[in-house]
Parts: sequence; structure tokens; C-alpha cells
Amino acid sequence: MTKDLKTQLSRRHALGMMGAGAAALFTPNLLGRPAFAQTPPDSPTGRVIVGLSQEPTVFNPLMPKIEVDDNVHFSIFDALFRIDATGEIVPNLATEVPTLENGGISEDGLEWRVRLREDVKWHDGEPFTAEDVKFTLELIVDPDFRAWRTSGHDLVRDITVVSPTEISWRMEEPFAPYLSFLTETFIVPAHILAAAGNPNEAPFNLQPVGTGAFKWGERTAGDNLTLVANPDYHGDGPYIEELIFRYIPDMTVLFTQFQSGSIDVVGRSYITQDNYEAAQALPDRQVDLVPAPSVESIYLNLERPQFQDPAVRQALYHALDRASIIDVLYYGLPKATETFMPPQSMYYHDGLPSQEFNLDRAREILDEAGWMPGSDGVREKDGVRLEFTNSTTTGAHLREQTQQFVQQTFAEIGVRMNIENMPAAVMWGDHWVLSQFDTVMVGITYLIAADPDVTNRFHTDAIAAQGGNGSNTGQYSNPEVDALLEKGARTFDPEERKAIYREAQEIIRGELPFLPLFSYTQVYGRKAGLEGFVPNTNTRSETWNAASWYWS
Repeated sequence: MTKDLKTQLSRRHALGMMGAGAAALFTPNLLGRPAFAQTPPDSPTGRVIVGLSQEPTVFNPLMPKIEVDDNVHFSIFDALFRIDATGEIVPNLATEVPTLENGGISEDGLEWRVRLREDVKWHDGEPFTAEDVKFTLELIVDPDFRAWRTSGHDLVRDITVVSPTEISWRMEEPFAPYLSFLTETFIVPAHILAAAGNPNEAPFNLQPVGTGAFKWGERTAGDNLTLVANPDYHGDGPYIEELIFRYIPDMTVLFTQFQSGSIDVVGRSYITQDNYEAAQALPDRQVDLVPAPSVESIYLNLERPQFQDPAVRQALYHALDRASIIDVLYYGLPKATETFMPPQSMYYHDGLPSQEFNLDRAREILDEAGWMPGSDGVREKDGVRLEFTNSTTTGAHLREQTQQFVQQTFAEIGVRMNIENMPAAVMWGDHWVLSQFDTVMVGITYLIAADPDVTNRFHTDAIAAQGGNGSNTGQYSNPEVDALLEKGARTFDPEERKAIYREAQEIIRGELPFLPLFSYTQVYGRKAGLEGFVPNTNTRSETWNAASWYWS
């Protein structure tokens, strides 16, 4: 049942800090089509409706969020820099990317100077200045602010507004990923949030004001969000009048609305793999296979007593029939993986042990570890039963089928997995962010703009449920991995970094804090005639360049 993807991938190095900050994951070859086949209109015309299986709900781009929220953030806000589809870091609010050559970064990587555009306005007409950058960087590390990501930002010292169009700062120590991190650090308005009192509860968080190509329009919770063209945008575009995100939680309904023409672009979680052939046959549609940086896995909450025993994690991994899941349920499109690092990354470790589906070995491991079947067949040890809940988003039918399949095979080794799925807004709220789950079936993009740093996901200090700042929702903690991540962040040479992150992958693969299933190949779909659409696998957003979209 395995398909021939017929997809060629190319890899390019990103323009990283001091020439070695990150590596681009890949550049999709979308049938060799140019980004612009025609000439965009002189003024915004028409609208584009993007269908999403999860609802954007976090509109302050600095607060804890999920991937789908980035579609809104990339459209409303700007960062100092962005990373394009080829992996090159380019100016956004800045006039140039700081380097050794242009004097923006000192030789030791500690002194930074960034020059800003002088023609940028906030959506309310106020001018954008260096004060906004200073405010943003300081807000992120404010201990009273619920920040999504503080790694790297917590090393910034002595922020100085040199002029309205120039800012400088000092790094407490070199931090190789910082330029990449700044491509996803959206700048927020000081004149609004500084006067808002508690920024965690500010009205801005429900009706944001940015500098991006689109402005806030109106939102109907549970249904849709409309953004409107910003006529004063400082960059090229926008060329469409409205960018509409429509929330369609059922993946099958999402595809049927693409079939009927009710939506123009299938956004996250894209066209399901079982509908790929049907999508290809649709007239007036463009359908592409795009290898993605996200990894599907069964995420374990390591604070649960069942999962604190490594033997349990090893046995569960042996009880996963990944080949059947990939070939039968996902039509052979994804690729099995043993790590969080995307296969397209130069930091991917291709020598990790391969998972073996072996129920007898799984039973043997549990027997040896003292997990014995109880009267109802469910194993237990020291009063702890091998019973837990697995959750995912309601309406994700392939995941739901995978859950049922895994539930059956786990039962064969004396493990009871109960299924309890939730709407996306509940699933990815505190249940996920504050580690209130037992296990979750989830796809995660671990890298930020292709940099290999995964501090946000695996460092002990990134456990939000334990007072940290980050997205270590599995509550994984290993001092050796912590030390490697800290070393990797201070190392600029790509080959040295490769060795560091290979070692981290080896340790994490051995400990199995999550059970990897596969690396995604996404099925992108859009109506023919939508020009300027380019998948960018170095971001978490399909609308990263919606300012460039237009209808032919």
C-alpha cells in the first residue's frame, strides 16, 4: 500500500547567526512552478478562505500557543526578521540582518545592533519605533507575564534605544539560535500594552494591533475569523481584501468543503492522507506533497507513576505496530522516525536503533520489571495499574482510528488505554499546556526556524506545570540532556553542534519520553489560480506570506 511520493527534497543552509546559527530544513519543489506566474493587482482585491481543523484562540503572539495560532500571528504581526521558504533569514522590521560583516554582531557574538525601518506604522496609525522592540524583549522575560518562550531572551542585557530606528543589546553569553528565534518573536505595541495594566488580561489579547499586512476584522468564536488588508503596510502587498480563517473541526468535513469550493486553502491539519488520491483528481485544484518538520507521537506525561518506569515505556514502544499505522491508516505517505529531529535537517541522527514491533518482547520486558497481570488482565505493580487515558482532537479521524488500533495491541500485553478525546480549544488549552493529560496523540514541530535547539521542549526549566517557561509538556527531565542543550546553544560551529544534538537524540531515544510514530508528509491543497502561495517548512504557518497571495 506504500505510495511512491515522487517528491524531491533539497536542503539549504539558512543564513544563521555568525553564519552558523541554523540550517534550513528543505525547500519544496512544487512542480517547478514560480512563486508569481502573473502580475499582482494594484490594490487589494477579493478574499481567501483558509479552512482550519483547529480554532485559533491565542492572539497575543508572545503567550503560550499552538501551531494554528501562528497563521494569525504571521498575518497581523511582524518580527525583526523572517525565514523564507529557502531557509534564508531576511529583514522584516529591520533593514538588514545583523552579521559580523555589517557590524551588527560582534566577533564574540555578545554585542548586537539592529537598524529598523522608519516607514512602519501600527494598525492604529502610531509609528513603530525601537521602543516597541525594547518593550517586547523586556515583556517576554517579565516574571509576571505568561510568556510562551523565554529561552535566549533571558540572556539579553542592557537594551538601549540608540534612536527611533536603532536598538542595541548585549548577550550575557553567546546564544547560537537567537537570530532564528527572533524570526518568530513578533513585536507588540508598547503604547498599547504598557498602559494596559496586566498584559496577561489586556483587551489587546482579544483584538490585537500589529504592523502586519492584515488588520483585525471580526471574529465569531467557534466559526471564523476575518482579517482585512492593511493599506499602509510597509512591505509588498497585501493583494487580497480579506483573509478569512474558517474553523472546521471534523477533518472529513474540512476536505468535503475543499471539494465543494467552500474554502480556498486547506490549512492545518491539511488534507488527510486517505483523501490524497481523491484530492489529486479534483478539477481546478493544486495538490502538493510537502514533507513537514512535525513528528507524530504518543506523548507521555512522565509525572504519571506508570511512565516513570523505563521498562513500561520500552514495552509500549515494542507494542506499537507502526508499519501498519503508516501503510494502512496513512496510506504510506509518512516516514517512520526514531527522533524529534526532522529527517530533512542536517542535524538528523540516522543511526538510532530502529523500533521493533514485538508483542512477545513487550510482555517479557514487563514480566522482568515486575508488572504482573491482575484479575482483570491489566498489569500492575506496587499498587499502580498499567491503565491510562489517551487524548487527541475530536474529529481527527485518522488519529481516532490509530487510537483504536493501538488500544487493541496494548490490551494484548496487559495494558489498558482508555480513549478520551476533546475539542481543540479544550485539548490544547491547560490540558496540554499544564500537563494535565496522561498521554496525548499529537504532531509537534520541535525546531524554531530550522535551528536544532530544542530547549523549549526538553529542558527541565521549560516545564510549565512546574513553574518553568516553555513547552516541555511531557515533563521530561534529564540533567545530561539539560547540559547538552545548554552547550549546543553556546556553540556556533555546525559540525560541533551536530555532534551535540546527535548525542541528545541518542539519550532521548534511549529513554523514550515520547513514543515516535512518524515524520509527516503533509498534503497541501488550494484552488488553482491562487498565486504567490509557497509552503514554508521552516515556519509553523501556511499563511506566512499571505501578503503575497492574489487571484490570477
